[in-house]
Amino acid sequence: QREFTQKKTFTSWINSILAKHTPPYVVSDLYTEIQQGHLLLDLLEVLSGQHLPREKGRNTFQCRSNIENALTFLKSRSLKLINIHVADIIEGKPSIVLGLIWTIIFHFHIEELARTLACTYSQPSPACSSAVDSSLKASRSAKKSAKIKERWKVSATKALLLWAKEQCSLHSSVSVTDFKSSWRSGLAFLAIIQTLRPGLVDLEKAKARSNKENLKEAFRIAELELNIPRLLEPEDVDVVNPDEKSIMTYVAQFLQYSKNLPESEEDMQEKVREAMGWLAAQEKKLAKLLVEIENETYYQKYKEMMSFMETFNQEKIPFLPVLSSKRGGDEMSEGQQQMREEWDKVISQINEWKAKLDQMLPSPLDRIEAWLQEVERLQAEDLPDLQDPFKAMSVFREIIVIFKGLMDCFDSHLDTLQSFKNEDEKNMPLVLPEKLEEMKRRFSNIRSTNPSTFLEYHYGLCSAIANEVKLKLNIWDMKYGAKESVESLLENW
Repeated sequence: QREFTQKKTFTSWINSILAKHTPPYVVSDLYTEIQQGHLLLDLLEVLSGQHLPREKGRNTFQCRSNIENALTFLKSRSLKLINIHVADIIEGKPSIVLGLIWTIIFHFHIEELARTLACTYSQPSPACSSAVDSSLKASRSAKKSAKIKERWKVSATKALLLWAKEQCSLHSSVSVTDFKSSWRSGLAFLAIIQTLRPGLVDLEKAKARSNKENLKEAFRIAELELNIPRLLEPEDVDVVNPDEKSIMTYVAQFLQYSKNLPESEEDMQEKVREAMGWLAAQEKKLAKLLVEIENETYYQKYKEMMSFMETFNQEKIPFLPVLSSKRGGDEMSEGQQQMREEWDKVISQINEWKAKLDQMLPSPLDRIEAWLQEVERLQAEDLPDLQDPFKAMSVFREIIVIFKGLMDCFDSHLDTLQSFKNEDEKNMPLVLPEKLEEMKRRFSNIRSTNPSTFLEYHYGLCSAIANEVKLKLNIWDMKYGAKESVESLLENW
């Protein structure tokens, strides 16, 4: 499945690049067409803007020569081509071809874009210095050069992830922690679109839709409104363990789109001032509202919060681009930093208010809300990445027990919610109907994602067991001599 997804995604990405070639080029079968070498050279010429030497014919010798020229060019840019050989490409070996194309995508597409973010996010990479330049000084040792490239590779991935997180942070209900399961619901793609082009999507409606519907909508809008090539299909992402490289390739296109948005320094400063004024007004409005409703019933407090949030979400739309903006590869200006701090402060106050209201829900809704939050937290968490297989097995077993224990309460909590009598002794409503509907909708979401969550946990557990077995087998591959020592080892095992 992973190989199939990568082939499809990488082929679509290549076609989006070769559309700029003269004449335009469309790849139908990546594994076959790469064997002649012309595809590789065409791709690298468009990406680098350089003319590369090539043999015009298509016999075996000429194909081999063209592939060698392409690999030589990549090596000249200090790229590591581990286990990538000419013979394997001529044979069209899937794993080798996909590995080579990913190396090209990462270097020419993701690194080039993420480099402009490296200083902004203060990553431990040598960005903003000559260390990331493709032509590393010959005086440096190969070992040091490799370390620099590897460190930058990690930080480029992290910079892209932090950029995606920042775009989604403006929409408090959307969380991004990786390039895998975080994108499965489609909400992260929609949140980025909403930040880059406010008004194109309705995130509130999206929360009630299925993963596939959201993904389909996000890819459609990105293609039609942002002119971002459709590299993925919903079925590629709505799986237990989506392909990280394919999602990174697609997300990088949104970063490319944001970099192409024109913005003068004067316009930016004016928009920052306007955003600061609006945020200050929201903070005052919120503080005043909290004082005014202090002695009101829960029903009235929640109603006021809903009204405030509806206005807040509507008014923030024009400010989304400036709230998520950066000044190219430079650090944020002082005004932008203050604006971001003010935004974080307002959002923190709103979240604190929401949390207090959730705790104030009448019994037994308060317990149901706490249960919902705990299950949602577990479902949103990424699988722990532990190097020690034995520890990983223990962690996953513990998570499975905790999650199963929570899910054992699903039916009873849902029955309680559905049978809740929403009126006090004076026949007045205790809770806003919208809150009850929201809680029921969250139950539906948990029900739909529950099987995949269990699968993810068991996938992690099985992977840990497999890794532990591999470690044991590697140890057992050695000679032990005495029968007693082998029996002792067997007993320990």
